[in-house]
Amino acid sequence: MATTTWIWKGRSPKGEILSGEYEASAKQEVSEYLRKRRIIITTIRKKQRALTLSFLRGGRIRVRDMSVFTRQFATMVNAGLPLVQCLDILSRQMEKPVFKQVVQQVMMDVESGSTLAEGLGKHPRVFSDLYTNMVSAGETGGILDTILTRLAAYLEKADALQRKVKGAMTYPSIVLFVAVGATVFMLLFVIPVFAKMFSDFGGELPAPTRIVMNLSQFLQSYWWMLLAGIVGLVFLFKRYRASASGRLQTDKLSLRVPIIGDVLRKSSVARFTRTLGTLVGAGVPILQGLEITAKTAGNVVIQNAIVQTQKSISQGDTIAEPLRQSEVFPPMVVQMIGIGEQTGALDEMLNKIADFYDDEVDAAVDALTAAIEPIMIVVMGVMVGGMLIAMYLPMFKMANVIGG
Repeated sequence: MATTTWIWKGRSPKGEILSGEYEASAKQEVSEYLRKRRIIITTIRKKQRALTLSFLRGGRIRVRDMSVFTRQFATMVNAGLPLVQCLDILSRQMEKPVFKQVVQQVMMDVESGSTLAEGLGKHPRVFSDLYTNMVSAGETGGILDTILTRLAAYLEKADALQRKVKGAMTYPSIVLFVAVGATVFMLLFVIPVFAKMFSDFGGELPAPTRIVMNLSQFLQSYWWMLLAGIVGLVFLFKRYRASASGRLQTDKLSLRVPIIGDVLRKSSVARFTRTLGTLVGAGVPILQGLEITAKTAGNVVIQNAIVQTQKSISQGDTIAEPLRQSEVFPPMVVQMIGIGEQTGALDEMLNKIADFYDDEVDAAVDALTAAIEPIMIVVMGVMVGGMLIAMYLPMFKMANVIGG
């Protein structure tokens, strides 16, 4: 059942005025929660959608925020501090209001008798299924500090992987933006000056010059049409990608793009093996682990392969066989997972594969950067340099006429 955020106000037994927020599926749950804390209820009302907006305005909780929170939480639990005290300390030192509010609500849930996993499970936008299930396994097995340490290590590596892939695309994006910006500036402000001078000069202009001048005139007259076309294409692409078939086709295509596809495939394999290895090591059942891992795959092609693997295992197959049949995962990965199953050390083998593919992603990112840099320089040179040459060609012709 979907939960709603409720804003409550009340008084403590000593007469102090209290207020707060609580996520529940019904108003009655909020009332019961407040009565357990011996709070005299004044008002309870639904909160508007401001919380969602706060996520969009910079309150979004990133992987790095979660990794820091989890590492600090693990340290305090390992030191023997009670859960409520740990959560209270963590909430006090948080800078993001949204995260602070969520941790305070979890603390109140734990204080009122809920398990930590139950409290975390009420905030799926912040704590993923993977996080909640691992904490639940840690509480059940009495090894919460160990599980939180594993979670922190997993989140740190996931954040590092994410930053590597994003970092690979930063340089070419900046160069392309500068090249397009310089081209538009020249077409709108520089070329018209040359065009007036050439029209006063008279005579037939070289073909490259005419092409550039026509582009300039088109951009000046129909820039709004070009802008509307770009916005329309982006909208149509997003709409197509939002559909099931569109997402599948674009994800397939992304894996086939030279160099970039290699980075995406290796990062997906690293994420899959790291996530599943962390879950299996925490004692989460393999079928449940695969279900959670599929949701975090980041690519529909990989996700479908994991879902098919889950179905095959439920029918008695091994993990390695359906992964081999999917033809998505490299043979080495399939063989190492098979060995891990046979030796009973699947979690260790998965983490070794993840470590190996983290290094492979590093190498693939370096190769991507090395390949893109000269391509972007050539593209920028052709765009800007081509226009400059086109504008200087009539001047050479003019000089020959005067010299003649």
